[in-house]
Amino acid sequence: MYQSYFGLKEKPFQLSPDPKFFFASNHHKRALSYLQYGLDQGEGFIVITGPIGTGKTTIAKSLLQNIEDDNIVAIQIVTSNLTPEALLKLIASELGAFFSSDNKADILKGIEDFLSTLHSQGKRALLIVDEAQNLPAETIEELRMLSNFQKEAKPLLQSFLLGQEELKDIIQKPNMEQFRQRIIASAHLKPLSEDDVKQYVNHRLAHAGCKFEQLFTDDALRIVHEKTGGVPRKINIFVDRLLLFTFLEELTTIDTEQVETVAQEMDVELTGSINQHQTIDDNNAVAHHASSAQILQELESLLDDTIAEKTQTLRYVDKLLKQKNRELAEANINLAKNADG
Repeated sequence: MYQSYFGLKEKPFQLSPDPKFFFASNHHKRALSYLQYGLDQGEGFIVITGPIGTGKTTIAKSLLQNIEDDNIVAIQIVTSNLTPEALLKLIASELGAFFSSDNKADILKGIEDFLSTLHSQGKRALLIVDEAQNLPAETIEELRMLSNFQKEAKPLLQSFLLGQEELKDIIQKPNMEQFRQRIIASAHLKPLSEDDVKQYVNHRLAHAGCKFEQLFTDDALRIVHEKTGGVPRKINIFVDRLLLFTFLEELTTIDTEQVETVAQEMDVELTGSINQHQTIDDNNAVAHHASSAQILQELESLLDDTIAEKTQTLRYVDKLLKQKNRELAEANINLAKNADG
């Protein structure tokens, strides 16, 4: 609801990956270039790894959105701990390939027939596997086997793997040598630098049409980097909450004071730790490490935090009601004018 206050056409810091807001840091630019290179080569595996929330899926969606070759049929799947047969069934389903039974041989035949049909039409298939770190080594090896489907010495299916850092460990296993030999490029994403965070936040605000030329001070964005570790997903969560706070307070600039206030409210969400809250919940730890006075103090702190959150929610609801009342009053005035006319 804060969008109109800032003049935004849409929410710039949603959690869902949106290629419209893609920001190309050096690491992200390199990863996207590798994916594009792989696409141009038409063969081999590209592997993109990185910590949770660093933008792997956004890069893939950006690539898919910008594919200009109509002869590439691309599908993207998000995987869990799948057996080779389950993965094959998922791929066949996403491609729209027909298979007569759940027998592995029949599923493979259905995929090969579909890919051969594409080839006869002058097309080829691209498979993007997201969250690939969830796959067992033998399931990833099955992807290599799919790359053996070839016509005229060219593979009928090319695969890009996106995953968290554990994917590198899987690929480095001794029994994955044949798969490693098929990798033509790999990139590892890192969190954004302090300068990248400033550009990232301002880029998204500008793209969404923010009417305030410099909403964040440089010092405020420095602390945003510090609190989020430069992880894009955490930045989105944090800045979205900052925009809500700024809207409620009716401010036009976000400085260090606002950032610190919201950071304190969001401590668990930003750090991933449960510091003092965990201390209270963990009775054994409390009994061992804290005195009764400390427990009381922490309980009071928790109560204060809860009251503050509820107060903020009530203020938000109150503000929405006032805005709706203003809109209703304006509508009544327009109705009256039309009636007089």
